[in-house]
This record gives sequence, C-alpha cells and structure tokens, in this order.
Amino acid sequence: MADYAIGDVHACLDPLRRLLERLGFDPARDRLWFTGDLVGRGPQAAETLRFIRDLGEAAESVLGNHDIHCLAVAAGHGRLRRNDRLEPLLAAPDAADLLHWLRQRPLLTEPARGLTLVHAGIPPQWDLTTARQCAREAETRLRGESADTLFAHLYGNEPASWSAELSGWPRLRFIINALTRMRFCHADGCLDFGENGPPETAPDGLYPWYETPNRRLQPQETTVLSGHWSRLGCRQGPGYVSLDTGCLWGGRLTAMRLDAMGPAFTQLDCPTGLLPT
Repeated sequence: MADYAIGDVHACLDPLRRLLERLGFDPARDRLWFTGDLVGRGPQAAETLRFIRDLGEAAESVLGNHDIHCLAVAAGHGRLRRNDRLEPLLAAPDAADLLHWLRQRPLLTEPARGLTLVHAGIPPQWDLTTARQCAREAETRLRGESADTLFAHLYGNEPASWSAELSGWPRLRFIINALTRMRFCHADGCLDFGENGPPETAPDGLYPWYETPNRRLQPQETTVLSGHWSRLGCRQGPGYVSLDTGCLWGGRLTAMRLDAMGPAFTQLDCPTGLLPT
C-alpha cells in the first residue's frame, strides 16, 4: 500500500496515466492525493474528472483556483478566458454529474498525521485549527444551495488582510483566495497577488507564504503539501512541500510518496504544446 501526492494535472490526463503506470499504482491498494487544478487550460477536462472520480476512495483532490473558476463559469458567474479550454467539459452529456462531484471536493484535507493538503498554502495569520475551520466554512457554502450566489461574489483580490471579524462575502473571498490563489505575502501577512515568479526574483518586502515573518503555523505542527506555483517547482523546506512542476507548460508531472518506502519523488516529463497559442 502506498499514498502519493500529485501536483497540478490541469486536464492533462495522458501524462497522468503514464505517471501512474510508472508508479505501479493499483487502486485496490494505493491512494492518490491531488493538489487541485484538475481542470483548466489542458486538453482533457471531462476525461480527467471522469478518470479521477471513477477511482472512488482511491483518490482525493482539493479544489484549486481553476477548479473553482470552472464551477463559477458553469454557474453563469465567471467568464471563459482565452485559454480555459472548458467548453467540451461544459457541453459534455454528463457535465452536471462531473461538476457536482468537483464541487464536493474539499479545500483542505489531511492525508496522514502531520500532513495537510491545500492548493496554494495557508496564510500566516492562521494556525492549523483556524485553517481547518475556515476551510470547512467555505466548503459548506460551495456545496450548499447558496453556491451560485457565492460565485457571483467570488472574484477580486480584496480583502487582502485577514481578520477574525471579517464576515459575509469578503470573509469567504479571503478564505478561498488564500487557500487557492496565494503565493506571496507582505511582512504583515497581507496577501499579494501581483507576483508569480520564484522567491529569488520577488521584490523586496515580499515573502513566500511559508516564510512570512511571525507565521502562526509552525513546521512541527504539520507539513503543508501544495501545488499552484509552477514557477516555484518541486521544492521543500521546513513545514512545506511544493509539487506543481508545470506539466501544462511542457514541464513535469510530479508525485511524492507519502510513506517511508521507496523514492520520495517520481517525475514524468510532459510534452510541450498542451496549451494552445
């Protein structure tokens, strides 16, 4: 039995199948934990969702920002962008079932003791208890009857600072943005959405979320597994592992084995040209 965390697939099902073959994955004994962005910009959105859904309890994924954007578009509150490539999924005969399954995915889950899986990261103002509570709060709204209204209020970068006094749509927008879109923070913990390059090229005063000063979540509490940041690549340090290695862009698709047996990382080179010009 083996558990694997896998970086952002972005509807690139063929590379995922090849990676699972290389791992010797057997759904009868093994389990997969995806970092989110199952869909968005890749060529096989519907096929990818069907494949992962049909693995049943052998696979789980958190929601990524592209997954949530897809749900918002389907609800009529998001605009299709040039490279989204979501039209075949939205027109599929089983689109309603696939989107319902996607909407039930968590924003945060814990594959094992000492491991926390999210798409982007955990903001520096939160401890693990707060992160769990905020994720459950937003998940309840995403899965509930008011989800369409939530999607109508979803887009935007504000508020960029957390306060326990936040309420309503601003509170939910911060929670979802933090868990699915965050990369950098200012020293005071304010989220910054303007930079997406590696930390080495960031302007002074910006910190990767996992190195922000006075971060409440300590490495000894949990290791956060995340994706979302392809230009960060496969990187690990105290309390974090980043697994998005740019499969969509002709990079690699990365799996990390979560138990102590075997090599920690397995990577598959992905073909270029998955993204349309």
